[in-house]
Amino acid sequence: MVSRIKLLPLAISLLLVVSTIVQATIDVHYCEENTEYEVKVKEVDISPDPIARGEPATFTISANTGRGISSGKLVIEVSYFGWHVHSETHDLCTETTCPVETGDFLVAHSQVLPGYTPSGSYALKMKMLDAQNKELTCIKFSFYVGSGPSVADI
Repeated sequence: MVSRIKLLPLAISLLLVVSTIVQATIDVHYCEENTEYEVKVKEVDISPDPIARGEPATFTISANTGRGISSGKLVIEVSYFGWHVHSETHDLCTETTCPVETGDFLVAHSQVLPGYTPSGSYALKMKMLDAQNKELTCIKFSFYVGSGPSVADI
């Protein structure tokens, strides 16, 4: 008979493997399919996922550029069930290190959603513009705001 204490490490290992496999990937699309953007987005990570109301959420965008970027801005639009609910503009250099060198870089934005934010699926559209307002990239993706505490809080 195998004791429960001996099974505990096995159960924890199995739980970690399953949670890694189940972790959702964010499906990112360019705003215009046939446009050749200067900044290529590799992936978007949202933590926690789903987002918990009233708790910090971080959006991290992994990207690559073929030229240095000295300054610019991020223009973000959020929709809920197709209705535009929020817009904001950020200085690119507050969301990443400027100047952005040629190659891989990260853009990270953290925000606390108000406690009254409705749960459900949201759509986000983000444009990255350079100092002359030239569009460097435009992406869109969905994210989910949960109705209770995040999984990380349990």
